[in-house]
Amino acid sequence: MTGWWKRNPFYLWYMLREASCVVITLYALILLVGLARLTQGEVRYEDWLEHLARPWAIAFHAAAFVLVAYHSWTWFKIMPKTLPRLPIPDRAIVAGGVAAIGVCSALLWWVA
Repeated sequence: MTGWWKRNPFYLWYMLREASCVVITLYALILLVGLARLTQGEVRYEDWLEHLARPWAIAFHAAAFVLVAYHSWTWFKIMPKTLPRLPIPDRAIVAGGVAAIGVCSALLWWVA
């Protein structure tokens, strides 16, 4: 049974998606630390921001972005299978989900 997931590309991508939860959890913890630093005052918060500007932190955020994007894409692909049967093509449902997240991201980017 060792390496069973390496034999089939479907399972390899599945395991990558499941393993991405570790990076996503670490990212959430980093954000929680930032929130805690924000409550401790401006100096502590600025120190936290300074740490995030380091090359290793930027690389971590880039990797987290790629993994979150892949994780999200897989959920959008599952959407047609989890919705009640609709007279809409599966591709349209996936495209609608991707478009919705694109619009929401653009709005957040614009507001921030």
